[in-house]
Amino acid sequence: MLRGNNKKSAYISNNKTKLIRGGREYFTLLPQLISQAQDTVHFQVYIYEDDETGRAVGSALMEAAKRGVKVYLLADGYASKELSAGFIKELQSAGVYFRFYEPLLKSEHFYFGRRMHQKVLVVDGHYGLVGGINISNRYNDIDDEPAWMDWAIYMEGPVCGALHKICIDLWAKPAQLALKRSMRHELPNLPATGSSPLRIRRNDWVKSKNQISRSYIEMFKKASSSVIIMSGYFLPGTIIRHHMSRAAKRGIDIRVIVAEKSDVKLAKHAERYMYRWLLKRNINLFEYTKSVLHGKMATRDKKWVTIGSYNVNDISAYASIELNIDVNDTEFATNVHQQLEAIMQNDCVQITEEEYNKKYNIFQRFIQYCSYWLVRIIFYLFTFYFKQQ
Repeated sequence: MLRGNNKKSAYISNNKTKLIRGGREYFTLLPQLISQAQDTVHFQVYIYEDDETGRAVGSALMEAAKRGVKVYLLADGYASKELSAGFIKELQSAGVYFRFYEPLLKSEHFYFGRRMHQKVLVVDGHYGLVGGINISNRYNDIDDEPAWMDWAIYMEGPVCGALHKICIDLWAKPAQLALKRSMRHELPNLPATGSSPLRIRRNDWVKSKNQISRSYIEMFKKASSSVIIMSGYFLPGTIIRHHMSRAAKRGIDIRVIVAEKSDVKLAKHAERYMYRWLLKRNINLFEYTKSVLHGKMATRDKKWVTIGSYNVNDISAYASIELNIDVNDTEFATNVHQQLEAIMQNDCVQITEEEYNKKYNIFQRFIQYCSYWLVRIIFYLFTFYFKQQ
């Protein structure tokens, strides 16, 4: 069973929200938010690449720093290790505070430790973006190439003050208590800008946080009619599968949108091994065909949504630092439900058991079987080291 911090985080009321699609919409909004900063910008991201997209975002960060805004950029030390020293120096020379989130052990050819997989922007403790979108041309609409499918949630309101504090805690290393105190300051009481109750959910197994995993379990338990999941790397562990299966037995209409093509071929083969398990439980399965699917989002009963960086697999559950926002708002959830239904209808191919049996021969299924167990072994090896604090 899931262990760790069982404290329930409360919903924070009076927030304005908007669903943001990856690509042009996201990369138009992101620099706009940075440009309106007056006090602080916290930006924490898994992948940051020194390409056209990275340069454009970097320019916005540098311009803000030159205006006297305190700009903090934290990038994962493994996923962003190719970021050029010249670009980092350029950021720092402009006044941007930059550092890598470092693994436990590393060398030029070796990495061991949990990943900082969350993607969050907080401006002045008032405005925020949380999602699954990295800083790279792949996630943008560049040169007529469709962006990888992904999502974020834009927020205004009190929840952003709580996100601001989370960013400070991750930026400052555990020993730097004085730095944390100096960075924290009283945020003004924000007026009610909207009506959405939002809940910040985090996964960090080492810190005994498994809130996002629990949100998914709660979703299956509370579902009364429907669940839709979009996940680019869908390989649920035993606990999630158990609750999915129980919900399906109750007659809940469960639909899962996965990638047709993936940047991680081994994981895709392993994922396809799961198809028959899903189909035998009357869980409807759709492969997204328009581009690479990278999004991580789920909705229940047109009432509730979770969105962020968390993939439904054991790496997100046990070996990464993840951040999601739960939205308990019928209007927002209905919009998400409708958008996902449109994607399933227009940009996906439904996979049936008959289609699966036709498409994959015995040899291909054997490859999927081997890939599944290899990935499971990798998950166990990757997470075996960690002890909860």
